[in-house]
Amino acid sequence: MVGDRDGLKELLRRRLVECGWRDQVKLICKEIIKEHGHDITYDMLLSMVTSKARTLVPDSVKKELLQKIKNQLVAQEEKLKM
Repeated sequence: MVGDRDGLKELLRRRLVECGWRDQVKLICKEIIKEHGHDITYDMLLSMVTSKARTLVPDSVKKELLQKIKNQLVAQEEKLKM
C-alpha cells in the first residue's frame, strides 16, 4: 500500500505542475512575502496560502485522484477475498 500511496503522490504532483497550479501558488506566496516583508514565518505563510491553494486545484485533478484511490481500494479488497 505504501507504493500505491507514493504513486498517487507522484501523480498528484505531476498533474498540479501540468495544470499550472504550482506556479499559481508560487505567485501567491511571493505576493504575500512582498506584502509582509521578511518578518513572515513559514507557518504564517502556510496558513495564509493553504485554503486558497486548495480551491485552485482543478476539479479534473480531484476527480482523477479520487477514481485512482477507489480503483486501488477495490483491487485491494479483491485481493483480500482470494
